[in-house]
Amino acid sequence: MSRRQPYAVVVDGSRKVHLDRIDPADTRGLERDDADEKLDIVGREFAELVNLLTYAGQHALLVVVQGRDASGKDGVIRRILQHANVLNAHVSAFKVPSEEEASHDFLWRIHRAVPRKGQMVMFNRSHYEDVIAARVHHLVPRRVWKGRYGHINNFERLLLDSDTIVLKFYLHVSREEQLERLREREKNPLTAWKLTVNDWRELALWDQTTEATEEALYRCSSPELPFHLVPADRKWFRNLAVLERLVLALRPYQEGWMDALRGRRRSALKEIRKIRQELHLPD
Repeated sequence: MSRRQPYAVVVDGSRKVHLDRIDPADTRGLERDDADEKLDIVGREFAELVNLLTYAGQHALLVVVQGRDASGKDGVIRRILQHANVLNAHVSAFKVPSEEEASHDFLWRIHRAVPRKGQMVMFNRSHYEDVIAARVHHLVPRRVWKGRYGHINNFERLLLDSDTIVLKFYLHVSREEQLERLREREKNPLTAWKLTVNDWRELALWDQTTEATEEALYRCSSPELPFHLVPADRKWFRNLAVLERLVLALRPYQEGWMDALRGRRRSALKEIRKIRQELHLPD
C-alpha cells in the first residue's frame, strides 16, 4: 500500500474542494475480485492494529463517517466492526438533536461521545451536520454556522492533542446511485425501515448540500486533520478505501504500542518473580 497513492482522496485544506471533479464511481482500475482479496488482507492488519491500540491504552481512535443519505455510512461501519474488538468499539449515530442536546452548545453531545484511551468510536454523521444540514435547512443564522468552522477545528485539535487519533471520511456518492439505492430500500423488507420522507425531500436540495459540504471539507481540513474523500458508488471499493486509510493511519503507532506492552510485561514478570520467591516457589 505504501508504494502508491491511497484509494481515498486526501483533503488537507490547501485548496477548495469541487465534488463534481471527483468521480464517485472511480475504482482506480481495480476489479471486484482483486479488491475483495486486498480487503481481506487489510482487514486482518486493521484487526491486529486496533487490538494493539486497545491493549496499549495510550491512544483513542475516532472515526467520523459523513455522507449523503444512502451513501453507505452504515455499510462502512459494519465492515469496520467486522474487524474490530467488539468490547472496545462503539458507534454513535447523530440525528436531530433532542431537547436536552439542543439546550447546550452544538458540540456538547459530540464531546460526550468521543472515545477514551484504548477505545474506538465511530460517528455515523457528526458535528459536521451542524455546518451542513443546519446551513441548508436554515436552522441557525448564517453568522452562527459560519462561526462553527473555527469551533470544530479547535475541538478536533483538542482531541488530537489529547492522544485521540482522528480519521474523517466523506463518502462521495452520485445522485444517480443515491436514487437507485433509495428505490432499492423500498423493495427490500430488510431495509425498508430506513425509508423516510425526508430522504426524498433532500433530493431537491442536492446543489445546496453540495455547496455546504464542499465548504465544510475545505474549512475543516488540515495536513494534521485531513478529510478522506471516498468514491462511494461501488460499495466494495468504498470499503477497501476506508479500511486501507485506517491501517495507514495506525501503522506509525505500532512499534510504540509494542514497546509499551513489552515494558508492562517486564514489570509484571518482575513482580511475579518476587511473589514466587516469597512463596518459595521455583521459577
